[in-house]
Amino acid sequence: MLRNLRPITSLLVGTALLLLGVGLLTTLIPLRGRALGYSTTMLGALTSAYYVGYFVGTFTLPPLIQRVGHIRAFAFCTAAVACLVLLHSLSSNPWLWLALRLLAGISLVGLYAIIESWLNAQTASERRGTVFAIYMMVNLGSLAVAQQLLRIQGEPFVLFVVVALLVCAATLPVVATRQAQPALQPVPRLELRRLFALAPTAGAGALLTGLAMGAFWGLLPVYARGLGFDLTQVGTYMSVAILGGAALQWPVGRWSDRYDRRIALALVCALAAVLALLQLVMARWHGTMLVLIFLYGGLTFTVYPIVVAHLVDHLSPEELLSASSSVLLIYGVGSAIGPIAAGTLMSAFGPGSLFGWFALTQSVLAAYAAYRYWHFYREQSTDANFRMMLRTTPAAFEMLPETETPDKG
Repeated sequence: MLRNLRPITSLLVGTALLLLGVGLLTTLIPLRGRALGYSTTMLGALTSAYYVGYFVGTFTLPPLIQRVGHIRAFAFCTAAVACLVLLHSLSSNPWLWLALRLLAGISLVGLYAIIESWLNAQTASERRGTVFAIYMMVNLGSLAVAQQLLRIQGEPFVLFVVVALLVCAATLPVVATRQAQPALQPVPRLELRRLFALAPTAGAGALLTGLAMGAFWGLLPVYARGLGFDLTQVGTYMSVAILGGAALQWPVGRWSDRYDRRIALALVCALAAVLALLQLVMARWHGTMLVLIFLYGGLTFTVYPIVVAHLVDHLSPEELLSASSSVLLIYGVGSAIGPIAAGTLMSAFGPGSLFGWFALTQSVLAAYAAYRYWHFYREQSTDANFRMMLRTTPAAFEMLPETETPDKG
C-alpha cells in the first residue's frame, strides 16, 4: 500500500487540502446567499453557473496545461480560485457572484483534470484501481470533514478567508514535489453520438445523475437551513450524506459487478427515489432525517460510478478516453440545469420540493434502466428462438453461420 502511495503522496495531500476548501465553499455559497436574501432560484443559478464554467473549462483549460505543464498550471488555477473566493467577501451583488462561480468552475475543472491525469500517469495499470479507490476516499473524506468547518465563528467573510487559505495551502506540497510531472496527452474528440449508440443507458444515466447531483450540492444546504437547522447542524447533515456515499461505494460497486449493471442501476435509483420521498415525509424528525440522508447519499453517490462502469463494459480500449470525456460533458450539462430547475421548484412550492426533484430524476432513471434491460432481454430471447424461414431446402439451415447480437445498453 505504502509503495503505491509514495509517488503520489504530495499530490494526494494537495488534493485533500484543495477539497477541504472546495467542500466548505460549496456549502457556504448557498448558505451565505440565503442570508443575503437571494431567491432560491438565484441560489440554484449560482450552482448552475459553476457547472457552466465546468463545461467551458473542459475545452479551455487543457491547452493551458499542455503549454505550461501540470505543476505551473496547478499553481495558476489554485491562485485563481483563491482570488475568486476572496472576491465573494467584498460584494453581495448576485450578478457578480454568478460571474465568480462561472470562473471558479473553469478553474476547478482544470485542477481536477490535472490531478486525475497525473494519477493516471504515475500509476501502473495493475495498481490503478487501488490508487483511484484511495483517491475517492480522500475526495469524499475531505468533502465530509469540510462541512464541519462551518462551526468556525466570526464575521461573514471569515469562512471565505478559510477557504482561500486551504486552496493556497494545496499548492505547497504540489509545487515542492520532486516527482517528475507527466506529459499531458492530446485531448480526445468528443463523440456523443457514438456514446449513445453504444450504451444509451450510460448517456441517460450521466444526464439524469447530473440533474440530481447538481441540485444536491447547490441546494441541499438551503433545504436544511429552511427546516430551521443552524450552521453546525447543516454541516452535520451534509457530512452524513457524503459519508453515506463513501460507506456504500464498495458494497454497491461489488454488487453491480455480479449482475447486469442496468438492473443494478434500476434498483439503486428506485431505492433512492423511495428514500427521497421518505425524507420529504419525515422532515420533522431530525434524527430520522440523518439516517435517511445517510442512506440516500450512500445510494445516489454510487449511481455515477455504475454508469461509467456500464459504459466501459461496451468500449474498446482505444475508445475509453473519448467516451470518458463525453460522459463527463453530459454530466456537466445535467449539473448545470438541475440546480436552477430545482431552485425554481423550491421558490414556487417550498423547500420540500427539492426531494420531490430527487425522487423524480431517480425514478425516471430507474424506469429507463429497467426498460433498457427488458429491451435487451427481449432481443436476446427473440434471437435465440427465431430464425428467418428461407425458400430453400431444410438442409440449407445447416450452412447458416451463428451470429451474436451485441449487448447494446
